Amino acid sequence: MEWLIVVVFLALLGLAGWLLKPANKCELLKPGQAAPEFELTDQYGNTQRLVDFRGKWLVLYFYPRDDTPGCTRQACAFRDNFNKLKTLEVEVVGVSVDTVSSHDRFANKFGLNFSLLADTTAETAARYCSLLNLGIVKFAKRNTFLIDPFGNIVKVYWSVQASQNAGEIVSDLKHLKQLAHVEA
Repeated sequence: MEWLIVVVFLALLGLAGWLLKPANKCELLKPGQAAPEFELTDQYGNTQRLVDFRGKWLVLYFYPRDDTPGCTRQACAFRDNFNKLKTLEVEVVGVSVDTVSSHDRFANKFGLNFSLLADTTAETAARYCSLLNLGIVKFAKRNTFLIDPFGNIVKVYWSVQASQNAGEIVSDLKHLKQLAHVEA
């Protein structure tokens, strides 16, 4: 009987490994690399592309689902730090695999003052190594990318803490801008 339990346990582990495999093989993005292009629709129905942000700093953050506790904390922290981020001349954009209408409801409910992009095909999340594929259900992983005005990744925040991410970005941008000022 014990061997049957072991066999079933091992079979379940194998099934879990198959279900939790990455959506595609993705080489993790690193600072200095060009950020992958994207073309996605925001909560207002406008198409936004990476190239639209050239000449500006960009915080591109991926999150699992609209209106869930962690995602709400993260979005509201970006909302609450919006003036600091604007002072640092950075744009904030959130991305999940939710729909445009879901993003619209989420942004309106919490007064979000930045764009939320609908990656309904999950292709952008996959290109940014930020896709969790659970078979028929896909989620974006909670990762954030700081992208410079030339479209290059400056910093990657893997598996961020929802409530701390916006503060980390503000702190890191202040530091980066101080370094740039010293070098100039």
